[in-house]
Amino acid sequence: MRSAFISITYCTLLALANPVFAAERLPNIVVIFVDDMGYADCGCFGAKDIATPRLDGMAREGMRFTDFYAAQAVCSASRAALMTGCYSNRVSILGALGPKSDHGISDKETTLAQLVKQRGYATAIFGKWHLGHLPMFLPTRHGFDEYFGLPYSNDMSPKHPTNPNGYPPLPLIEGTKTIATNPDQTQLTTWYTERAVTFIEQNQKRPFFLYLAHNMPHVPIHVSSKFKGKSAHGLYGDVIMEIDWSVGQVLDALKRLKIDEQTLVLFTSDNGPWLSYGDHAGSALPLREGKGTMFDGGCREPCIMRWPGKIPAGRTCGELAATIDVLPTVAKLIAMDVPKDRIIDGRDIWPLMSGATGAKTPHDFYYFYWGRELQAVRTQRWKLHLPHPYQTLAGKPGSGGKPGPYKQARIGLELFDLKNDIGERTNVAAEHPEVVHRMQALVEQAREDLGDSATGRRGKNVREPGFAMPLDKKATAATGGVREPIVYWDRD
Repeated sequence: MRSAFISITYCTLLALANPVFAAERLPNIVVIFVDDMGYADCGCFGAKDIATPRLDGMAREGMRFTDFYAAQAVCSASRAALMTGCYSNRVSILGALGPKSDHGISDKETTLAQLVKQRGYATAIFGKWHLGHLPMFLPTRHGFDEYFGLPYSNDMSPKHPTNPNGYPPLPLIEGTKTIATNPDQTQLTTWYTERAVTFIEQNQKRPFFLYLAHNMPHVPIHVSSKFKGKSAHGLYGDVIMEIDWSVGQVLDALKRLKIDEQTLVLFTSDNGPWLSYGDHAGSALPLREGKGTMFDGGCREPCIMRWPGKIPAGRTCGELAATIDVLPTVAKLIAMDVPKDRIIDGRDIWPLMSGATGAKTPHDFYYFYWGRELQAVRTQRWKLHLPHPYQTLAGKPGSGGKPGPYKQARIGLELFDLKNDIGERTNVAAEHPEVVHRMQALVEQAREDLGDSATGRRGKNVREPGFAMPLDKKATAATGGVREPIVYWDRD
């Protein structure tokens, strides 16, 4: 009798403290995270010749976020931010970890999966992990009950388009065991989707967190026979259509099981399109550049959120938000605190998601790092680029799965008014010196906090990743005991 009273009292207090969800059940969380999808690759974000009816429908039933950012325009860094609620520089996961990487996500970090596990959630990831391939770094060691997928990018294999001798056989992992090598990539999207639907079915009566992390449309792109030749946009369009189908399968399962109104679904991408691959890459228009740069084409992502009855239908949010905000927002929704013993960079964006009157971004600023170099800072309206090199296409992009060449360009100290210049084309620094001055103070704040390799600064609040081997103090004496991880950069 006493335990029943305590349970009822807990649920009542939970509902009073946070009226977002019903007292009898915590919300399900579904994050669908695709790889290298361009800002303009689905209809509701501007695609003209790629059919995405389920994503477009999801946008009509939910909310589009037009100013939603990844932490960096590269795979592992962006996933670290999603999982930890921190800038990737904060947790020292940079670039794209590969089969020779000696590090991964630290067991001292609290992942999104570990957060919800404290509320009794079932957790699963189907797809690409990319936060360390060694057993100690795999998802089941960091809060996930189930894992099935690739530990890193699908091109890190003997079939790499430009470096076929640089990689061992590509492992397909279940739990912590490799169950196949060099799997049939035409089936990846289907396999992940089927696993996702089964997981939903098996856990329909309890709260769950599903992380569906598709390898596509990262090159080499593959599609099943269900969608091959279906798009007017060629193979790339076929791949996006199959991802759209996958989203539909998840939404249909939620409706069929009558848990639709208990489930938050978030769809976004880890970074922008790999432009050098031409017809095997997407479009970031009207944004500037793509993957591998910290112009918005590389890190501003299409984002759709849907939760019937909680997120208003048919809305568009133009406030600054980011993947670092997912963990703090979920924490708020399930009445959990974010870790108090470390810095968490993300903020609760539920007021934006719920369409609260007058809701504004909780971020006064947002930092843009490439590796350890601070390259830009944004407020809601302004984006200031610091002088830095960046890659841009050297001419005609590649085709048929082979990349075209990049060349190195350079930008100076330039200010862009994103309200009137979404493409970051017109430098208005001379017209707004007071804005430049104000934002340079934010730059100095970032350098103090997170460091900046361009100025030789080491941030005072940077945490180490997890390493497979203990610190060799003698080997790192020259760097003050700081280890530099082995990192791939996932770009040509």
